[in-house]
This record gives sequence, structure tokens and C-alpha cells, in this order.
Amino acid sequence: MFPINQHLLTQITELAKRAGDEIMTIYSTDFSIKTKNDASPVTVADELAEKLILDAFQNDIQTAIPVISEEAAAAGTLPTLNGNTFWLVDPLDGTKEFINKNDEFTVNIALITDGTPILGVVHTPALNITHWGWSGGAYKQIGDQDPVEISCREIPEAGITAVVSRSHRGSGIDGFLNQYTVADEISAGSSLKFCTVAEGKADIYPRLGRTMEWDTGAGDAVLRAAGGRVMTVDGADLKYGKPIFENPYFVAASNAIEYAK
Repeated sequence: MFPINQHLLTQITELAKRAGDEIMTIYSTDFSIKTKNDASPVTVADELAEKLILDAFQNDIQTAIPVISEEAAAAGTLPTLNGNTFWLVDPLDGTKEFINKNDEFTVNIALITDGTPILGVVHTPALNITHWGWSGGAYKQIGDQDPVEISCREIPEAGITAVVSRSHRGSGIDGFLNQYTVADEISAGSSLKFCTVAEGKADIYPRLGRTMEWDTGAGDAVLRAAGGRVMTVDGADLKYGKPIFENPYFVAASNAIEYAK
């Protein structure tokens, strides 16, 4: 297991916040939107935040661990993974939320070893909220306030609360949720869906659509540290370092839910 200490955690949380500050310099401007080969949108905010993060890894953090980052990967630039430990970066997760100006976009940075996220930071710059998870637990920080430890909740007697993607709900979600007593449903963007379960505001987040590892690694780490699980629909733990870094369908949930088929 790669050693993580408080100093490294602080470096990563501060880096995510710095990237968020860079994103916010673009948020209120009349920015242009480009389309990548996979038809997903990208803005200058994605590119500036990624450059800041990659420069910091090279010049400041210097962990000598490869970094897999979304926009570099989309451009065909992938480092060689010589071991089983690497960083996963999504500099602006929820670009559609950013474009729609609904504030639900995040900066995601995760550390993966042996196929499992062991550290993750999810920063929501428009709301000035940061979540992180590691071996020391899962936490939420609002602005510069003291961090508060978070955890998944027990399932309410009235039924579960499901969180679904605001922009990528997908046609199979209703059928999947029909196997549960669903008392409430909320929509959220980006990796905030993982954090919503991690802090006990929801119980399950099914994703029956295409995602990439950089979309999920940081939120996955937060949820696991909060007492949750992220698994494929067949019940296996979601693993990282897969070919082309594409995820299968998955379900993120409190450990209190039995959801493996």
C-alpha cells in the first residue's frame, strides 16, 4: 500500500482548491465551448485547471507517480504505468453543469493503488465545499471552516433516497430502482453524487451509462472512506487501471444496502 500522510493530503486538497480558483476566473465570462472526439464538451476552464494540476505534480508535489488526466488522455497523451499506483485527475468534472452555470461541477483528484482509490479529493469551487476521503476517514469542509467527519447513514424506515445524474440519468435507472422502496429521489451533477451518499443525504447512486475512471476515482475514495461501496452491477468492487480507463455500469451506495444482483 502506498504510504499517505497528512502532508500529502493537505497538498492535494490545496491543489484542488487552487484549480477551483482557476476555474472560477472563467465561470462568469463568455467562454467558448469545444467538442471532443467522444462528443463531450470542453472549455478553457478544463484546460487551465488541468495545466495547473499537472504543473503542480511535476514541480511541487513530485511523488514520481504517473498522472492520468482527462484532457491529456483525450489528446492521446498517457504516461506509462510502470507499477500499480497512479494519480487520476478530472480537472473539471461536470463540464455540462459548468456550461449551464448550476454550480454543481467539481475538481477531482484521486490516488489509486492495486486497483483501489485510497485517497480522493472532490472540490466544488462554486459552492466552496471540499470533500476528501482516505485511511483517516471522510471529511467535508465548507470554505475555511474546520472539517467535519462524514459517514453514510442507516437506511430510513420509510425507504431509501436515490441520487441520480442531473445530465446523464439514462433509461435504465427507473427499472433498477424499482427493486427498492424509494422514498425520495434527488438529482445532482458531477462527483457530488458520491459525496451526497457519503455524507448521509442519500443512500444509493446507480450509474447505468458510460463513465471514465477520472469521473469516479475521487468520489469513490470519499464514499469508501465514509463507509460505502462502489461496485459493478454484478457485485464486484469497481476497479481502476482498466484498459482505456473506461468503467462498467456501477452502483455507489451505503454498505447498509444490499444491491448486488
